[in-house]
Amino acid sequence: MYLEGLDEQDQKIIALLAENARRSYSELGEAVGLSRVAVKTRIEAMEKKGIIEQYTTIINPQKISGAVSCYFEIEVDPAQMEEVIRQLYENEDITQIYRMTGSACLHVHAVVPSQDDLEKLIRTQMDPMRGIRSLKSHVILARVKDVKGIRL
Repeated sequence: MYLEGLDEQDQKIIALLAENARRSYSELGEAVGLSRVAVKTRIEAMEKKGIIEQYTTIINPQKISGAVSCYFEIEVDPAQMEEVIRQLYENEDITQIYRMTGSACLHVHAVVPSQDDLEKLIRTQMDPMRGIRSLKSHVILARVKDVKGIRL
């Protein structure tokens, strides 16, 4: 559905990389019926076009340190929107910021080392922020499904 602008070979390559971005050009070539060099050329072309943006390792902080992951629904005064976004963006605990429709203008994700740090983030950083009309927090208890990027 999302890959309609790509030929069948590029679609297959992207699907394989989405499963495991550490696959070698040779492995990818075998899977899609192309040479290692042809696969490398296709991947480089998709990177250059911005179709493939990055390769990354996803760390689950809860498995390492017991960190707390939390989503916020934030309603913001429109006149203060850009300033609120700027302040949230600069905060290292904030990992994602989305502009949304509906009553909550912003959907924000944060990861902090502990419950005490979450309380401190809300009390010292978010509560005093000019322009925030309402703030609702939702602590994540367990990751059930977490798809990164587009679904192929």
